[in-house]
Amino acid sequence: MAHTAQNGNHGKTSGIVLHAAGGYDLLLSMLSLGREKKFRRRILSKANLVAGEHVLDIGCGTGTTAMLAKEIVGAQGLVCGVDASAQMIARARRKASRASLDIDFTQGLVESLPFGDGQFDVVLSSMMLHHLPAKLRRQCASEVRRVLKPGGRIFAVDFTTAPSEKGFIAHFHRHGHISFAELVEIFRQAGMTIRSSGEAGLVDLHYVLATVPN
Repeated sequence: MAHTAQNGNHGKTSGIVLHAAGGYDLLLSMLSLGREKKFRRRILSKANLVAGEHVLDIGCGTGTTAMLAKEIVGAQGLVCGVDASAQMIARARRKASRASLDIDFTQGLVESLPFGDGQFDVVLSSMMLHHLPAKLRRQCASEVRRVLKPGGRIFAVDFTTAPSEKGFIAHFHRHGHISFAELVEIFRQAGMTIRSSGEAGLVDLHYVLATVPN
């Protein structure tokens, strides 16, 4: 697989960065009762990935969503992941290697993506935008538009209300959320066309699917 990443920007960010990679995976497994992949597949199905597409997962964490995306796009497809945490990237690389999945994981900031213009068919953002202050969300959306090909799409999922109950979902967004209106508007303001949006199928989660004009 050709590596498309440039030298990553490892500078400081005003966004929240998670570092305890092993503990993060263990906690996810415990809280989801071992059903994390099922949970992520259910959400990812709305991105409509197809074989051969080039996909970037921003704020990829320990790589689970990127690995599921790679299973869909196949050997002819390309999947890259970027995260600000060196620990998350290291664990993602080990997980992909054990699964014999060819994925390019790179440390970098979502507000300054280490990729050239127009490289990807799809960008994925899974429960990451609520980690960023408003200014960085807008910068991230602009960067997403830049790295997408004409006609490419962003599929973003995030917490859009304050936690409504205890449990798996509520645990992971006590530190913040993004309004549904902003989730839609940041991509519209970045010059993309909203194709669909709505509930992601789980409590407090909504999605937006937007495309870059051809």
